[in-house]
Order: sequence, then C-alpha cells, then structure tokens
Amino acid sequence: MNWILAALISAGFLGCYDLCTKHAVRQNAVLPVLFLANLCSAIIWLSLVAFQRLHPGTLPANLSVPHLNLVQHLQIAGKSLLVSVSWICTYFAVKHLPVSLAAPVRATSPIWTLAGGMLLYTERPAAQQAVGVAITIASLLLLSVAGRKEGVHFHRNQWIWLLALGTVLNSCSALYDKFLLGRIGFAPSTVQCWFAVYLALFFLPLAAGWKWRLWTRHEFHWRWSIPLLSLSLLTADFIYFSALHDPHALVSVVSTLRGGSTAVAFLGGIILFGEQGNRMKFIAVAGILGGIALTVLFR
Repeated sequence: MNWILAALISAGFLGCYDLCTKHAVRQNAVLPVLFLANLCSAIIWLSLVAFQRLHPGTLPANLSVPHLNLVQHLQIAGKSLLVSVSWICTYFAVKHLPVSLAAPVRATSPIWTLAGGMLLYTERPAAQQAVGVAITIASLLLLSVAGRKEGVHFHRNQWIWLLALGTVLNSCSALYDKFLLGRIGFAPSTVQCWFAVYLALFFLPLAAGWKWRLWTRHEFHWRWSIPLLSLSLLTADFIYFSALHDPHALVSVVSTLRGGSTAVAFLGGIILFGEQGNRMKFIAVAGILGGIALTVLFR
C-alpha cells in the first residue's frame, strides 16, 4: 500500500479512536479504561504470537512477530513508557474537554514532528507538500482558537496544558517510531505487538492502585467503547507503522496526514455528543481537508 494512502486510512481509524476515547472516559475513571483497553490489544497480539508458535508459517508475513533479544525488547519498552505518560496526560484532558477541541489540539503534534523530522532525519518535503503541511497546521491552530468561544481559554486551562504535554510527548513518540521502523528496521507487527504488551504492563500497577483506593478516585463503568477503542487504535497504528516502514515515507508528512482524524472527531463530537459547532470551526476543518488534499495530490 502506498504510504500516503496508508496514512490517510490510519487517520480515519484514529478519528474513530478519538470518539471511542471520549465515550469511554466521559464521567468515568480513566486508569481502568487505559488498562483494559491496552489489555485487549495485548491479548489480541499475544494470541497471534501463540498461534504463530504453534502453527509456524500459517499467519501472513505482516502479522509475524519474530523473537527479540533483551536490547530489542528494551528499545520497544522505551516507546511504551513514553506513550504511557503521553496517554495519561491526554486521557485525563479529553475527559474534561470537548472532543471537538481536544482532537485538534492533539493534532497540532505535526508542528513538533515536522521540526523533529527536519532536525533529526534531515527530511525535506517537496514544495507542494510543505504548503499542504503549512495549511493543515494553520487550520489546526485556527480550530484551537475557536475554542475560546466555548469558554476554554487555553493559557489558563489546566487540561489544555496537560493535553499540550501529551501532544509533545506523542510527537516524540512519532520520531522514535521512525527510528525503530526506519533506522533499526523492526517490522510494524513486532513494534505493535510488544508495544501493546508493555503498555498493559505499565498501566497494571496504576489500575491496581485505583482498585485498592490508594488515592481519591472516580467510579468505573464498563462501556462497549473500551474494546472498540482498542480495536480502532490497533488498526490505525498497524497501518501507520506500515506507512513509516516504507523507506520513502516522511514522518512529518505522515503525521500531518494523520491529523485528518480531526475531521472525523470534530463531526462525531457534534453529532454524537452534542458539542458546539461554529463557522470558525467549519472553516478550520475545511482547511485541514484542503491541506491534506494538497499534500496528497501534488507530491
């Protein structure tokens, strides 16, 4: 699959993931949601690994997970640790913010990824791609500014700051993904499998602390969106990792195209959760889609 097409498909599933996340954590305890969602992902991948060990050569090559040495396990565990901190910040923020605002703020991560890609990997997008990236980023910022009309003042809202921290850490994770998949040469299935397993292990003690009431907590309610959250992210990440595995893929462009998930989350937030929509928001979303189209059509 072409890496740009893969990034766009990944964006669609990522938008579904944003909506499932909002549904799962709304008026619900965050830590059990994080643990259970990642436990679902880990169980799926460990089941595939067990099947592969029992029936060698049966699974498609893109689902195969080879044995790793200790150093390789530690390299993937480092990604899981980085993402776990990012997700703790993000999930708590999404719980308290409208998803039509939270999703665009999260999508501003291409700003950091673009800078990191140029600095660390000497990436140089083509002129038309650079214009498309610039339009997309500007539109995401416009969408963020529109949040002021909903009473969310970014400079003094603690959840916005927490979301911003999670967004920067997510950008660092995207750059590290390029290192794991491009420089080291891990297969996408290998990264995704052990990434999911280590995430579940990292969230286990936090979920246990919540269960034993080691701190003030909210009650947990099981929701169908928790396994759907896991499945949509598994699909989005598998396609995303496949895109980054392409030696011609630019992590800055892939990350920007994934920002198209904002459109899915924006419309879903209005339709499913009754969130506010205004002219500035619609203009910003149109700009996002226009920037993505420019990136795809002129490359």
